[in-house]
Amino acid sequence: MELETVRHIDPAFVDARGEIHNLFEGQLGHVALITSKAGSVRANHYHKQDLQYIYLVSGEYESYCCPIEEPDNVHMILIKPGDIVKTPPLIAHAQKFTKDSVFLAFSTRLREEGKYEDDTLAFPVIEGYLNKVLKAGKN
Repeated sequence: MELETVRHIDPAFVDARGEIHNLFEGQLGHVALITSKAGSVRANHYHKQDLQYIYLVSGEYESYCCPIEEPDNVHMILIKPGDIVKTPPLIAHAQKFTKDSVFLAFSTRLREEGKYEDDTLAFPVIEGYLNKVLKAGKN
């Protein structure tokens, strides 16, 4: 089973005008720009079908994940600016921000009213925020 993966994105092109970073190729249903304060926790959930990518623009966070069938098998990766994290469906995940941060979240599914909630189930990977609007997932 594939857990979260991370890769650093170096510039694809650099000249006197600046840099071009190719962040994503593929079909997207939704993109969000999100800010997070140091010490905050996000996610603590999993998606039934959505494939999610998070590209860190600035700051730093610890990315935690586990297979929903193995809640005690939690992995942590330290994420720095320029890193992109890929989270497959059915992998519970959470982010703990060690610095004030800005990131882009790319999702393969639409986030229209109800679609996000139908696909996303609350799952406490780490201690911290848990969205009470979401149904509880396996745990």
